[in-house]
Amino acid sequence: MSARTARWVAGWIAAGSVALIAGSLLLAYLDRQLLSPAMTTWDFSDVLNGLSVLAIPVIGFVLASRRPGNRIGWLFLAAGLASGVNGFSRSYGLRALLAAPGSLPAGRAAMWLSSWTIGVPIGAFAFLLLLFPTGQLRSPRWRLAAWFVGGVFALWVVAVLVGATRVWSHPFSGSVTRALPPPVVTALAVLGPAALVTSVAAVVVRFVRSVGEERLQLKWFAAAAVVAVVAFITSVMTSSVIANVLNSLAFLCLYAAIAIAVLKYRLYEIDIVISKAVLYGSLAVFITAVYAALVAGIGTLVGNRHSVLLAALAAAVVAVAFQPVRQWAGSDFARRIGGTYAAGDVLPQMAHIVAAGTGAERVVVWLRVGDELRPGASSDGGPPATPLPVTGHELPTLPEADLNVPVVSQGELLGAISVTMPRDEPLRPAGRQLVTDAASQAGLVLANAGLIEDLRASRQRLITAQDEARRRLERNLHDGAQQDLVALSIKAQLADVTIDEDPAQAKQLLGEIKADAAGALENLRDLARGIYPPLLADLGLAVALNAQAAKSPLPVTVEADAIGRFGQDTEAAVYFCCLEALQNTAKYAHATQARVCLQAQNGSLRFTVSDDGTGYDARHVPMGSGLRNMADRLAALGGRLEVRSAPAHGTTITGHLPSL
Repeated sequence: MSARTARWVAGWIAAGSVALIAGSLLLAYLDRQLLSPAMTTWDFSDVLNGLSVLAIPVIGFVLASRRPGNRIGWLFLAAGLASGVNGFSRSYGLRALLAAPGSLPAGRAAMWLSSWTIGVPIGAFAFLLLLFPTGQLRSPRWRLAAWFVGGVFALWVVAVLVGATRVWSHPFSGSVTRALPPPVVTALAVLGPAALVTSVAAVVVRFVRSVGEERLQLKWFAAAAVVAVVAFITSVMTSSVIANVLNSLAFLCLYAAIAIAVLKYRLYEIDIVISKAVLYGSLAVFITAVYAALVAGIGTLVGNRHSVLLAALAAAVVAVAFQPVRQWAGSDFARRIGGTYAAGDVLPQMAHIVAAGTGAERVVVWLRVGDELRPGASSDGGPPATPLPVTGHELPTLPEADLNVPVVSQGELLGAISVTMPRDEPLRPAGRQLVTDAASQAGLVLANAGLIEDLRASRQRLITAQDEARRRLERNLHDGAQQDLVALSIKAQLADVTIDEDPAQAKQLLGEIKADAAGALENLRDLARGIYPPLLADLGLAVALNAQAAKSPLPVTVEADAIGRFGQDTEAAVYFCCLEALQNTAKYAHATQARVCLQAQNGSLRFTVSDDGTGYDARHVPMGSGLRNMADRLAALGGRLEVRSAPAHGTTITGHLPSL
């Protein structure tokens, strides 16, 4: 079954189940005055049970639509549909036969159906315990236990079906088990709890032998499963109101344990997919539970479940409490989307979330890194798009997208979400709102991801720059000092050979050796200045830059009046940044002059390198490797680099370093 077909089937089953459960509650409400207290299903325990049952098809739809190959979701859907049929058929039969006799057809058939369908969700629950969370038995050795559980509940359903058929004409004469032979009743009373205990043993053993993330997923579920089974057996044996209420609460705890496994411990990796459903579903359950608790619960205690005062009180409580509950649920959603996944999983998960919520063919989450907008992840895993240049904080036009939503934080463009819909399937307003909501809450996520990408890119650039510096140093040593020393060695050997035979030639060679040694020494000094100039260490920035300006192929003016001394790292960063800027000016700017200005204020240092060259459009041309290296060098010390250039207006490079 394809994912689309599975989602469609699961959706229809879940919708039908919810409709049946809601219909049973509606009929119970309409018949609350027409039935005796012993027959009505509109009391606190029944309403609470109906609300708890609503969670079954919802969970089933989420799991089956997202993981159709896992049996867990389909077990939930089967249990939800059977529970809906059971509850609706009972409410229908009560109305057709007792509350309003003759108003509806097939009342006895409805009561017959309600008598035996209750065994289906109980059996599904038993198999849920056997298979959770993988949808498979833990090992082949558990097949015998699975056959035992399946056989017991098949026998239970068949026996109750026979009993319901025997009391077809008198559906209210008592429990259908009274129509069964006593040995069968005794067998069911023993085998039913034994099957449930076997299922509980399966989940407990799986938990004890689990490790890592699976153990965290099973921890709460195993505890809740034990409580649910004990509460269910107790409610069946006693049939008291308190036992029924505790049974419903126990199953709500079980559903909460599944939610913890999914939301907190990333079971099936669909936690953020259902976050919106959790948000609005929790609000709906909250409103209904408050109303039911006040009207049905308190009303039952005081003997008046139809009080207008109680209904008004319930509405007031819901109105006052709705906003804080909504804010709590919304903030919890924002916290999860910001911190649930590891850094490497955030962007792919965001793309899958938006695609699942909108039905998009392709969703791309873009991340801003420097002056580029890069595709961080896509929902279909297709080939990445081409990075796009960014001007300021304006979102560029993204290719082949039906909707582009920027992700902005404090006026700064951090990235974008682009959505491409299938052909002939436009994006609905609800889908647009979902993308907008995701973008509004993704600022922190993309900011963190952007910082990580910036750090990774800067590290790569630093490594590349270090490797290039080593290669340049090796090249300079090989082509400079090494050649000088080789020439000195050859001439020294010639002088040694000719010193006795031709003293004049030997004397000439010694003079050349002396000159070559002086040249080699000067080359080594130039090489040392390139690594870290002695003038910078001894006399400071102004003297070192003036010395380099004197060697520049174009006139360079250095303005550095009384800037004083700074830390070694600060002076080195400014010195090499200025040299890089002057080298770029000499190579590419076609300038006639350049200017270096150093300014110190309140312990901070600012330098500017400007020229009167041809310039370029800095808004649309990304930084080259030299400028990137300068920016990384300054950023390592908490500084920043600014580049201003325009065609025919020269280039100005400004660096800022804070006080250190």
